[in-house]
Amino acid sequence: MSDHPSMQTEDAARDVEEFRYVVEEIRQQVGRVIVGQDDVVEQLLITLLVGGHCLITGMPGTAKTLLVRTLSQALGLEFNRIQFTPDLMPTDITGTDIISEDDSGKRNWTFVPGPVFTNVLLADEINRTPPKTQAALLEAMQENSTTVRGQMHQLPKPFFVLATQNPLELEGTYPLPEAQLDRFLFNLLLDYLDADHELEVVARFTSDVRAPEPTPCTNAAQILRFQNLVRQVPVSEGVARYAVDLVRATRPVDSRAPDLVSRYVKFGASVRATLFLTLSAKARALMQGRYHVTREDMNALAAPVLRHRVLLNYFADSDGVSMEDVLGDVINSLHQPNA
Repeated sequence: MSDHPSMQTEDAARDVEEFRYVVEEIRQQVGRVIVGQDDVVEQLLITLLVGGHCLITGMPGTAKTLLVRTLSQALGLEFNRIQFTPDLMPTDITGTDIISEDDSGKRNWTFVPGPVFTNVLLADEINRTPPKTQAALLEAMQENSTTVRGQMHQLPKPFFVLATQNPLELEGTYPLPEAQLDRFLFNLLLDYLDADHELEVVARFTSDVRAPEPTPCTNAAQILRFQNLVRQVPVSEGVARYAVDLVRATRPVDSRAPDLVSRYVKFGASVRATLFLTLSAKARALMQGRYHVTREDMNALAAPVLRHRVLLNYFADSDGVSMEDVLGDVINSLHQPNA
């Protein structure tokens, strides 16, 4: 990029326009296969564009696998899926060393990569596998590498994990601790479709016409450029302060905490929530063609960023107060006009 201010402005405008064009193309390609779920698709794109990972809590049969596979095809990225089970071992995810013999008869250790070596990984029902295997995946998410027999192996870039949880069955599951949930950028709630969209799904997937394959709109190198572009989006001091106040308002010991937080929250969100909220708001601003962040961006993404980082107490359960009630009260307590 040129050092001249006018050239920098032109380059930035061109980069933002390219960003918006590619994102819109991805949405259209995903829409050829996936019906509805526009907000979920947008938030999955935001997760990828900031280099984060996403947790989806949804009922069975809500097309989670199809959604992730379709998105990875539209992105031009490699996709793998792991079905988590109680007998899954860490090496089933990361890969392992095996002894191989060359032409001369000499034996050597050879690393065989596991399914984690991909760009987009669907970790299906992550709460169905023991903590040791969960930890192996979480280490890969955090470090972008795995260690097998003392040797570190770098994962491809970009690396994006979508982990799903089934909220129906708790027996025989291993729920992720709150400290590990904190590593996910978003926790998305995948709900049922409305009646019109459900009717469209029936018409589309019960006919003899094969669903179209999405056309790749980008590639790994361009996505890495977009991730860098997102981090360059400026945030005014007032909006950054709003993000800090929003997260601090989830902590019952803070003076900004509204009534529902003081009564029903055991632990509030950490500083990591403020970082992720700001980063994801930058991506949302770019997706809407803006090169600045507003409070509306923060409010729109507060729930998926915070719902797995705030821990309710037992009074909330007994009084029928949900996480969405608490987070709505937090946003309303700080509601101000857009910057």
